[in-house]
Amino acid sequence: MDSLTQIILGAAVGEAALGKKIGNKAVLYGAIAGTIPDLDVLASFFTDTVSALEIHRGFTHSIFFSFLFAPVFAYIVTRFESYKNLKDWAWLFFWTFITHPILDTQTTWGTQLFWPLDIRLAFKNVFVVDPLYTIPFLIFLILAMRQKKEAKKRRFYNNLGLIISSSYLVLTLILKGLAYQKFTKELALQEINYKVINTKPTPLNTMLWSANVATENSYLIGYASFLDSNPIQFSEYPKNHELLGDLVKHPKMKRMIAISKGWYTINKKDEQLYFNDLRFGALSTQPNASNFVFKYKIKVASNGTLSFIEEAKEKGDGKKLLLDLWMRIKGN
Repeated sequence: MDSLTQIILGAAVGEAALGKKIGNKAVLYGAIAGTIPDLDVLASFFTDTVSALEIHRGFTHSIFFSFLFAPVFAYIVTRFESYKNLKDWAWLFFWTFITHPILDTQTTWGTQLFWPLDIRLAFKNVFVVDPLYTIPFLIFLILAMRQKKEAKKRRFYNNLGLIISSSYLVLTLILKGLAYQKFTKELALQEINYKVINTKPTPLNTMLWSANVATENSYLIGYASFLDSNPIQFSEYPKNHELLGDLVKHPKMKRMIAISKGWYTINKKDEQLYFNDLRFGALSTQPNASNFVFKYKIKVASNGTLSFIEEAKEKGDGKKLLLDLWMRIKGN
């Protein structure tokens, strides 16, 4: 999830763990701890694109990391804080560390919760930014912080925020199931033979869902709103995997394909090859949109070194996407 949401979750968990004893300091340290797992993004400054993608939401988002570093951070804090209970601090850091990746498992990217096992959990029931999850959570956290640390209302407001936000996640799983049924029913009606289907919510909402559908030689992408009255229109994207030629055998290409879970297309423009990661869709809900969220230029150096350069987003893409989403949410 986005940084603000993880800060709020960390703050609420910190409050639940230690708020009664140290008040708003528990909120502060929980908020800080809630951002620590995402420091893995700094890897992009020190390594290549493929390695950075592999590292992201890996070790720092694991149960192993939570157990290993919770006592380390607890020890550091007790060196300068007046509250010296190492066990209590360790619990605060452990729960803030572990709830961070658990929340991230709900998104499309997912996490390696069981690192070092190469298992990435991604339930794809919420977008990485979801105001309906974050805003109520923030409101109840603020209400809790305004109370004295011993006040029952403080725990009531904080617990209510945790319960409502968690209940919303359960609701999104139900909505995902309904969206899945909607897509599979439409695929059957249109007599489309497919191998695999993945569904996920579109940005900032859970009313409009998208589906990636794998067929023999292409991928289909479709959108379905719970307000739709007409059939779903699927856009077709040829896989074009044959364009890679011998590059498909390159170790770095194999790693990139593994990162995309096989959901990728290749296209060629002006003799330049591009790798399109379809898991996150396009920056438009329009039919046959090709401005994918993650699109990489494939570069091969004279010495055979392979690299991937992420294509920059065009100015105005975000605004256009929001307008597309608003129009499409209202139904087709």
